[in-house]
Parts: sequence; structure tokens; C-alpha cells
Amino acid sequence: MYRNGRVMQAKTCAGALALATLPMWIGACLAQEASASSGSSTVDPVLREKIEAQGRRIDAMRSKMAEQLAELEQMKRELASQEVQYNDLRKAIGMNALEEARGGSAAVAGTQSAPQDQRAPQDQQPGAPAPGAPPAQASQPVVATKPVGRRPAEDDRPPEVAPIFDQPGVLTPKGKLIIEPSYQYGYSSSDRVALVGYTVIPAILIGLVDVRQVKTTTQTGALAFRYGLTNRMELEVRVPYVDNHTDTISREIFTGTAQDNLFTTSGKGIGDIEATLRYQLNDGGADKPYYVGWFRAKSRTGRDPFEVTSDCVTRCVENFTGTGLPLQSPTGTGFYSAQAGVTWLYPSDPVVFFGNLSYLHNFERKNVSRNVLLAGKQFLGDIKAGDIADISVGMGLSLNEKASISIGYDQAFVGRTQQNGDPLPGSARVTLGSLLIGGSYRFNEKETLNVTLGVGVTRDTPDTTITVRVPITL
Repeated sequence: MYRNGRVMQAKTCAGALALATLPMWIGACLAQEASASSGSSTVDPVLREKIEAQGRRIDAMRSKMAEQLAELEQMKRELASQEVQYNDLRKAIGMNALEEARGGSAAVAGTQSAPQDQRAPQDQQPGAPAPGAPPAQASQPVVATKPVGRRPAEDDRPPEVAPIFDQPGVLTPKGKLIIEPSYQYGYSSSDRVALVGYTVIPAILIGLVDVRQVKTTTQTGALAFRYGLTNRMELEVRVPYVDNHTDTISREIFTGTAQDNLFTTSGKGIGDIEATLRYQLNDGGADKPYYVGWFRAKSRTGRDPFEVTSDCVTRCVENFTGTGLPLQSPTGTGFYSAQAGVTWLYPSDPVVFFGNLSYLHNFERKNVSRNVLLAGKQFLGDIKAGDIADISVGMGLSLNEKASISIGYDQAFVGRTQQNGDPLPGSARVTLGSLLIGGSYRFNEKETLNVTLGVGVTRDTPDTTITVRVPITL
């Protein structure tokens, strides 16, 4: 604009040559130059002050930005140090190995570093942008959001606990076969005193005093096969082999002897083969119960009590009826049975509560006879063993990833045995109660050891029962 003004002044002066003399034009030009120079001298200090103030503000902002960038770099270094410590701690407690076993791993954050050729000049503060260049943005950590591998589908199966009941809570996965050899040792003893006669005065009995001690030892080896039909359904077939031994200590009936005699019976062979179908009814979870319904059918492949020969010679004296004890111990119950029930599990960290509720029905046998030594067959008619209602509760606690313990209580109510539609004389309802304590140890992914101790809390229950199971996944 100033130069354009000079050109306009020159054009004006050239026009003035035609109207006035040269001295007057020279004087006018000098006056205008003086006026212009005086005006510019009065404006320059103000503009100069504004420029200097703006420069000082830019320098202050530049310094502040450099300080902030330095703080950001310090925070990035601290973040990297914290990530290193965090990963070291995860490795120390094995969390990385656990996540890899589950099919995924945590994403690890990384940072992008600036290229080597983009460096600040020597006269520039570290982290400050170059003069005239836009401020550089702080580098942000880059997080890998894409998962490594594929995480398996969420497992909706019940949690595993040390099994102490006959019905397991965790079903076999689809297409898997589990072979479970087991061994059970049971011991029971009972004393019986029978007074047959009449009293003349208190504490004086005229008649028969029959005192007996019965000790029974039962060993059962079984082989069970469980196959997963679906992820919610499994089929089990169990084949037992029973070895039973019974000792009866008593005195001869209707004799005056004071000597105790021992009468021993034993028997071994295949027991009653049974098959069980189980189905998981719902999808449980944390603080949500799991329900597994099941149905079991039992055969009578074992030697039943009506097939063995009862004694009436060894223990019979003169013409009196003997005890009728069998000469061989049976290995089966002698009745076909069907049992339906439901198993429930309720996870409540750190324990799992579980239990069973079932009902067993024994089918009636028609035209039953028993064998009596030297007397042939004795006709008994229609015999039906009492049904059994069973309820059990317990809780399991996992000690670590391999070992767990369980404790529970099982109680069964046995009905009266019937003969020809009427209750059998001498038959009574029986309550069987057992306190169960069990432990489980997993050797590897395919083999596990389960041990259960049962203690009878009622008179009719076996005194002690020890069960050892080793399920093997093929």
C-alpha cells in the first residue's frame, strides 16, 4: 500500500506540472513526504509492542507445551514399567498358563515409537515442536483387541466334587467313554437276644434264651461303563462281583449246652447287573442349582436268597425246626427293581452343596419257593420286598485344582416285606442311616482316585463301608 501511495503521488505530481511551476510542485512533494514520514514514525512503536507481546505469549505456550510433553513421556515410561511388573506377577501365579489352557490370552499393550530420523534440533527443548510446525500429538498405546486363538464355549456342566453317593453329578461329555473300576468293603455286626418262656418271679425265667452274634463281611468289585450320548445325557452299565461271608455265633436251641458254636456261610459270584440313564435338566451357574434326573433298572442276575439251600440238619436237633439259615450266601436281592431320582448341585463359592432324592420299587415275584436241606422245596407264594425311599445331602470343598473333599449323610426308609399281599410276620420298617466322608484326587486329565468312608449311625446299617473308585476317561 505504501508503494502504491508513492505511485499515486508521482501521478499527482506529474499532473501538477501542467498547472503550476516546478518549484511549487517540488515544495508540495517535500511536504507530503514529510507528512508520510512523520505518520509512520508515530505508528511503528505500537505495532512493535503488539508483535513483541504476541511473541512472548507464543514462547510461553511453547514452554508450557514442552513441560506437558515431558510429563507425558514420564507417564508413558511409568506405564511401561507397571505393565512389566503386572506381567511378571501373572506369570508368577500362573494366570497366563490358565488363560492359554482356556483357549485365549490377555491382550498385551504396546506403544509406537517415533522414527529415528524425526529428532528435535539441538537448540530445541526435548519434546517441543519445531518453530512454525504444528504441535506433535502424543503417541498413544496400541492395544491388541483381536483375541489369540478361540476361547471354548462356556461350560454349563455342574462343578465336580468328590463323589460320596452312587449317583455322580457331572455327566460324561458327548462321545466320551469312562471306565470306572471300583472296590467296596463292608462290615456289619449285630447281637440278638430272644427270650422264649415265662417268669415265675421277677428275674427268674423258665424257657429258652437264644443269644446270637451275626458278623457279615461283604466285598464287591464292580466295573462300570459310562458313555456320553449327548452333552446332557449319559448311559451307565454296572457289573458287580460279590463275595459275601457271614459268621453266626450261637448255642444250640433246646439243649442244655453252655458252649457257643460257629456257623459260617459264604458265597461269591456275579451280582445284580444294573443300567442307569441320566439327563441334565437345566443350565445352572453361580448361585444357581443344577438338576440331573436319572432312572435305574436292576436285574436279578445274582444268586438270590430263594435259590440257595437253607439248613435244617446242621442246626436242627431232634425234630425241632432249625434256624433256616442258608448254607450259601446269596449274591443278589432276588427281585427286579426300578429306581427314579433327581440329583441336585448348588455352587456357592467356595463350596458346592449337593444331594439326592430317589424312590426304588421292587417288583413282586409270583409262586416263590425255597430249598430246604433234605426236605425239598417249601412253597412261599407271592413275595414282594419292601420299597425304598432315599434322601441324601452333602457338601464338597475343593482344596486345590487336584484335590477335593466331601461330607454328607444318607438315609433310606425300607418298607415291610409282603407275602401273598399281607405283611410278612416279623417284618418291620427299617431306617438305614450312614455318615459319608469322601476325598478325590486327580492324577491327570484322564485318571482320578475317589475314596469314600461310610459309618452306620443306625443299628441296621453296616458298621463301616469303604469304597474306592478310579474313573478312567478313554
